[in-house]
Amino acid sequence: MKPFRFASCFLLATAFMHGSNASAWEAKPSDKTVKAAVEEFYSALNQVFVGDLKDMDNVWSHADDVTYHGPTGGIKQGWNAVRRDWVKQANLKLGGKVKPEKLTFIIGRDLAIVSNYEIGKNIGPDRKPIRVAIRATSTFRKEQGKWKMIGHHADPLPYLSETN
Repeated sequence: MKPFRFASCFLLATAFMHGSNASAWEAKPSDKTVKAAVEEFYSALNQVFVGDLKDMDNVWSHADDVTYHGPTGGIKQGWNAVRRDWVKQANLKLGGKVKPEKLTFIIGRDLAIVSNYEIGKNIGPDRKPIRVAIRATSTFRKEQGKWKMIGHHADPLPYLSETN
């Protein structure tokens, strides 16, 4: 079994073993702090679009087990690799703004998984607006009482993809 498949299965299994219940399948989060963590991530993402990484640094766990499957393609593992990708994106100064829509939550005691669409606009290489409408899944872990992002997986964007 490939490591990333094992990690995904492990995260789901752990979420269920650590406090998920039937209400966790509802569309609305049962824990407002998870919703706040999602809002912080999208606020930080929009700051990256103007070249500012400070808030993105704060929402992520800085552990070696974090993973990022961003719109540039590929898989980044560990905080150092994840942060390097965010630096590249910040340097592009994509402009625009995205927001999450149609969020669904699975919330356990120490892990939370959020799936949604990312809808909005960026500025393309030709400096014209480009519509963004991609799927995303975020995984959060409670670290020292605060929800920190440990994984984010989004559809690739052709104008950013390194894997074309």
